Amino acid sequence: MSFETATLQFSEWDTGRRKLRYLFLSPPSSFKLYSRHLDEENMIPLFLGADVVAQTRIRTENHPKLHAKFAKRGLATKLTFSPDFKFERLRLPNSVNSLWFYSIQGVFRVAFDMYNGEDQLAVIESLQDLWKIRLKDDPLNKDYNLKCLGCTDQMEETFRHNDTYVAKELCSPFPICKDEQQNIPAVTEHNYCMTDHQASLESHPKEAKSNDLFDKIKSLLDVSANIATELNDKLKTLVLMLVHVIELAMNGEQCLDKIIVSIIYLLDAASNLSATGSLSGGNSSVYENNLLLEVSSWLGNRFQRENEYISQQVEEFKRRHIDHISDLPPAEELVDALFPKAMKVLLVNWMGLSGEGSALKLKSEYPILLLILEFANHNLITGVAHVLYSTLISK
Repeated sequence: MSFETATLQFSEWDTGRRKLRYLFLSPPSSFKLYSRHLDEENMIPLFLGADVVAQTRIRTENHPKLHAKFAKRGLATKLTFSPDFKFERLRLPNSVNSLWFYSIQGVFRVAFDMYNGEDQLAVIESLQDLWKIRLKDDPLNKDYNLKCLGCTDQMEETFRHNDTYVAKELCSPFPICKDEQQNIPAVTEHNYCMTDHQASLESHPKEAKSNDLFDKIKSLLDVSANIATELNDKLKTLVLMLVHVIELAMNGEQCLDKIIVSIIYLLDAASNLSATGSLSGGNSSVYENNLLLEVSSWLGNRFQRENEYISQQVEEFKRRHIDHISDLPPAEELVDALFPKAMKVLLVNWMGLSGEGSALKLKSEYPILLLILEFANHNLITGVAHVLYSTLISK
């Protein structure tokens, strides 16, 4: 059975302060909004990715990367729906009709990785029975193309209301009393797969939003004019560099490379201020430089998030070279092939090997650089790394 542009409304599974919308996948190309039997083998419960990773430390614009990371482990999947379907309370970018969903195993993995203790407990209490039932589910494919809503017997479970297909209230897997239902606040539309900036543009006229931006800049300049004379030369330089970044940003994405370079110069200027005490309470020691601490923390976390991908690269390399493990390529080739270029650049500059006259020394120190990267990324490749690691651990 097919519908003419049916609007789907997912049921919600209450897990404390989080409500997870869900559906049931029937591979390879069908789905249902409700299933009477949660243990049905070919009816896999999946939870909307936007709800699963909401209220975590991950920024909205980074959600697709996070979903893709879990999809590689079979814990999440991208469902691409037929154009005949639209979604209640979900706002997607034009021409996009796909949503990320997580298996019950994926929900638990996200909960233990990203939720606080209270939310973890709520997930355990509300979903542990389902988790036990679905314990033997196979890993999900990375994506599914869904062409039809489960039909025939599904029509006993859904009804059409203002062109919206929803699960029948009587078939809800958890009870909702009438009094509570009347007091449930209206849920605002979720700007799924959109950045905060895109979402705000959708909710306000473009011209009004543009005026807000210029009004804010004008207001800032008016205030700054009164205090500019009180700034020292270094702070004035910093302000000018900030203005330059704003100017480049207002010219659009074609200036992205220049924006990045300008931000680096800005950080360098701020670092100098911090070193002289203007931004660090008079402490000029590199051991306590606040800017260096913040940048290092950000960079370290950013690199750590790539660990799983790096591990995959290393494992694939080992499989290809299993018969030649004692005759590996030179350290320089291993560094370039297995680790992000940014990590190499960081260490090369840190070790003082980036100058024009350092090429020969860099070549001789590549084995050390490789060893650092192996340990830092928890991926041992060379025999030296394995021997040294065993020696250090045994102590």
